[in-house]
Amino acid sequence: MDLPPALLQFLGSLVAILALAGIAHWLGLGPSPRLADEAEARVAADEAVSGFTPTAISLDRDGHGALMRDAAGRILLLRPHGVHFAGRVLSPYARAYRDGAALVIDSAEKRYGAARLEVDDASTWVDAIEALGK
Repeated sequence: MDLPPALLQFLGSLVAILALAGIAHWLGLGPSPRLADEAEARVAADEAVSGFTPTAISLDRDGHGALMRDAAGRILLLRPHGVHFAGRVLSPYARAYRDGAALVIDSAEKRYGAARLEVDDASTWVDAIEALGK
């Protein structure tokens, strides 16, 4: 049985792609992390900023992130980064606005970027984030 070179190349590429997909699955890569409850959000906050103890927490409806405030008035934004959560304490340059039911937070950091969360008390968070710049 003599296979054409193009077919051999196709089959070899297909095997390589399936092998890479299997390795990614074995390593646990791929699925976006989710915050199921406030306890998970507290753990993620402490991992992002050691010692950050939130007094107010708003979780995204789908668990894609959270906003938290501590006793000192600092606001921490958690958002997915790979299979973990990355967090930033928002600076006075951060901005927030409502886009329909969603809250869009621009961290003012190029590397961290913006986040879009659906939280119940979006207007309260817009006011709190805007107050950081005053």
